[in-house]
Amino acid sequence: QVQLVESGGGLVQAGGSLRLSCAASGRTFSIETVAWFRQAPGKEREFVAAIRWSGGSTYYADSVKGRFTVSRDNAENTVYLQMNSLKPEDTAVYYCAADFRVRRPSTSSYQYWGQGTQVTVSS
Repeated sequence: QVQLVESGGGLVQAGGSLRLSCAASGRTFSIETVAWFRQAPGKEREFVAAIRWSGGSTYYADSVKGRFTVSRDNAENTVYLQMNSLKPEDTAVYYCAADFRVRRPSTSSYQYWGQGTQVTVSS
């Protein structure tokens, strides 16, 4: 079992930045991939970014490439999502997810999910 807790969401003006954190606990040594997803009101949940826990390879949705950066601190069992140049369309609840299995990074069928953190970008 793995528990995930997101933090760092809030209200920011367009063009601003936020850094989200995803703190993992439990069987963290078994994690293969951690991903970020988001869900805006009335929309389906969508993939944002992912990072391989050990090797550190990263993956991004086209909509956030060049603006968002995913990183991890294995010693702290934490994954970060640095979000720059935020746009109103980035407004959503952001979730982190983890899986013990080697999966396609953008798959939505991760084993473990956090409770989400709200990000609101005003225009």
